[in-house]
Amino acid sequence: MRIGKLENSELESLILSKFKRIRPESLTVPRVGEDCAALDFDGDLIVMSMDPITSAGDKSLGLLSVHVNCNDAICMGAEPVGLLVTLLLPPDYPTEGIGRIADDLAAAARVANVDILGGHTEYTDAVTRPVTCTSVVARMPKDRKLPGLQAGDDLVMTKFAALEGTAILATEHEKELSSLPPALLREAEGYFSLLSIVPEGTVAMEHGAHAMHDVTEGGVLGASWEIAYAGGLGLVLDRNAIPLTEATRQIAQKAGIDPLRLLGSGSLLIGCADGTAMVKALQAAGIPAAVIGHVVEKGVAFSDGAIVDPPQEDALYDAFRP
Repeated sequence: MRIGKLENSELESLILSKFKRIRPESLTVPRVGEDCAALDFDGDLIVMSMDPITSAGDKSLGLLSVHVNCNDAICMGAEPVGLLVTLLLPPDYPTEGIGRIADDLAAAARVANVDILGGHTEYTDAVTRPVTCTSVVARMPKDRKLPGLQAGDDLVMTKFAALEGTAILATEHEKELSSLPPALLREAEGYFSLLSIVPEGTVAMEHGAHAMHDVTEGGVLGASWEIAYAGGLGLVLDRNAIPLTEATRQIAQKAGIDPLRLLGSGSLLIGCADGTAMVKALQAAGIPAAVIGHVVEKGVAFSDGAIVDPPQEDALYDAFRP
């Protein structure tokens, strides 16, 4: 059982040695005894956001810590540059597990083209499983600002609903899902590789996006409500147009939850004037996409008239409840 910070030798060997400088904006790298990071943005705006990861297991904690935060930045039209990561560990957590989390952080950072700038790591009895709280630092030209959702816009969705939640369920509930085909479960576990929306956010900005919002807790329906609320407008959604994989359908059915309310990192909502053209641009970049609705003056509902409620507890927390 341990409480408190790692020894400096552990901090260096298990974590800090894994992170190499990738970006020219980064003037420092994480080091023992250094508490701050320095960046040179040449006059661009600095955009920052922060998110904890509390619902993931060891296999996905590092990956989610990187991609969930970078996704927030791209939705503002900003390019992610680096991350500051706080890692909290239960007292009996093995040191080899810390190394694996750091390996995953480093691998995800290379995929996202960002630097791990620093952070903090300690053992504490305040948590019962590893938890991260991560801040992203991003850059954005002063003249770039998404105008916001507009009346008459189409709503485009990338990839598929509930990618993150499906991957977590497949990874952490193998026993409850053991009756499903092994190939389907392996496919679902592979959805962790699809969680970055930085590529589609970049394409969307280049092709006239008015507003963007990442799908996270609350799923596609929660994110749809939020993007409408932020724009002071409403949405009509086509339930049948929302893309779902067969793996997600079967896993959600087995878990007794609504996949449209399930944790959905990896999917981006885009408000734009011409949804068909946006879908073509995304598909040309190798990104699946579909028009799932359109903007109206007020309210969020399906095309059959069913009202979409504001965001509520993520369906992930209801999985496999009696």
